[in-house]
Amino acid sequence: MAMKTLADVFREALGEKGIESFGVLSKRFRKSKNKLQDVAVEIINGKGAVFRVPEKTAVAWDLNGNRVEGSYYAYAPLCMMEKFEPVLTPEELKAKLPEWPYFIIDLYHWDRHTQKEKGKICLQVSQSYGLLRDYFTGRELAVTWANDEFKSMFHGPIGRITTYAGPTADFLKEKGIDEVVLLDPWAEEVLSEKDFDVGAFIIGGIVDTGGNKKKTTPKIGEELERAGIRVRRRKIVLKGDIVGVPDRINRILGIILKMMVEGKSMDEAVYEFQEPLHARWRLRKELPKRVIRYKVSGKTYRVVEKELFDEYSKWLKIRWEDFVKVLRELDLIALERKRIHHLNKISSARIINGKLYRVILLKKAAMLCYNC
Repeated sequence: MAMKTLADVFREALGEKGIESFGVLSKRFRKSKNKLQDVAVEIINGKGAVFRVPEKTAVAWDLNGNRVEGSYYAYAPLCMMEKFEPVLTPEELKAKLPEWPYFIIDLYHWDRHTQKEKGKICLQVSQSYGLLRDYFTGRELAVTWANDEFKSMFHGPIGRITTYAGPTADFLKEKGIDEVVLLDPWAEEVLSEKDFDVGAFIIGGIVDTGGNKKKTTPKIGEELERAGIRVRRRKIVLKGDIVGVPDRINRILGIILKMMVEGKSMDEAVYEFQEPLHARWRLRKELPKRVIRYKVSGKTYRVVEKELFDEYSKWLKIRWEDFVKVLRELDLIALERKRIHHLNKISSARIINGKLYRVILLKKAAMLCYNC
């Protein structure tokens, strides 16, 4: 069962009061794509409330977000409290919020990063807040080991996320959380909906690339276990492999949210947050599995079907230029399937040095044109 969003909670709260539509007395929501969610976030942040107004608003939206004619109920800033009758206040809406999990970015290894890398982390934290704000309130984003340097470099809404100066274990104990999911690319088990019942997800605060930051994510789990926290180590995969899965903090969070809230499969969620760079990583691994080796006049040609582009682009976010780039990097040739069938007819299979080759006893190398 998909997890409720803040918009769902807001919708139910309005419905309980018999309100079927609402407008806004503020220009800031004109370009909003999700009026229910965005208005609810502002109410939770104490910026406004829903009031009964004496005249219908110019425009309004029903509880599914569809535009309707005006309404006698409207969101307005709290300064309107003396002018209009409040029907849904920040306190009332906060009281209805479920216990959503925390999504923790652990900055214990902050000092291992260069200034440029620290800037990237701050950007990813800000983008993570934006993602959470689209589903919940944004305060579910917790940054532990948040020191003064992080706070000075972070240009996002620092007051709307949860920052904690101490260890992640202390934060969890203060919140009464005794079991977490640690997103770890080296984990043995894959994340599933069975893991969505924990009180917190730890996404880490680094990119596990190598050097002095290699395999530091598992160490976060070890520290938590020493502090008495139960840790489920889980990885995100794309068709069974971590290659091709985005490594940015905000994209990992986005994948979890797509699965948890929208009920999408892991492969679908990974595809949505994948960039061509990640897709090319995976393509470099997949194409060699589909290679056919031809020997023509003693020269070897490594060939793949041109139609593989259509097959892989269904689950890898690749463009034709990405496909060609990887072909060139791997020194492969792409031929149409019908041409490969023809080559197979005029060739014979042989095992050479333990590998299968198709040997063409004709001097027709022109039939193998590069990437045609």
